[in-house]
Amino acid sequence: MAELPIIQKTYDFIKWFIPIINNLPRNHQLLLGTRISTELYEFLEGLIKARYAKDKLTQLANLNAKLDIMRYQTRLLYDFELISMKRYEYINQQLQGIGIELGGWIKQQKQQNGNVRINKNRDQGIANLH
Repeated sequence: MAELPIIQKTYDFIKWFIPIINNLPRNHQLLLGTRISTELYEFLEGLIKARYAKDKLTQLANLNAKLDIMRYQTRLLYDFELISMKRYEYINQQLQGIGIELGGWIKQQKQQNGNVRINKNRDQGIANLH
C-alpha cells in the first residue's frame, strides 16, 4: 500500500521540527515544547489510524482541530520570541500544506458518504418495488 502524501508530509515535518523543539530553553521546552511534540506525534498517529478506520470523517475532523491547536502553539513560540520569523513562516507553510491535504481528504470522505447514502436509499427503493 502506497504511503499517503499527508502522512509523509507530516512525518517529514516532525523530523524537521522536533530538533527545534528540543533546543528550546528549558522552561519553555518542558511545557510548550512537550505539548507541541505530543500534538505532532498524536497527529501522525491519528492520520495512520484514520487511513484504516471505517468512519474516517469523525477522526479527520478531530485531526483538523489538532492542526488548529498546533497553529496556535506555533504562534506562541513566535510571540515568546523562541523562533525566528523565518522559521515561523516555514512552519506555517508546512502546516498550511498539511491542512490542505487534510481538507481534501475530508471533502473526499464527505462525498463518499453522500454517495453511500444515495446508493442505500436507491437500493431500499428497489427492494420495496419487489
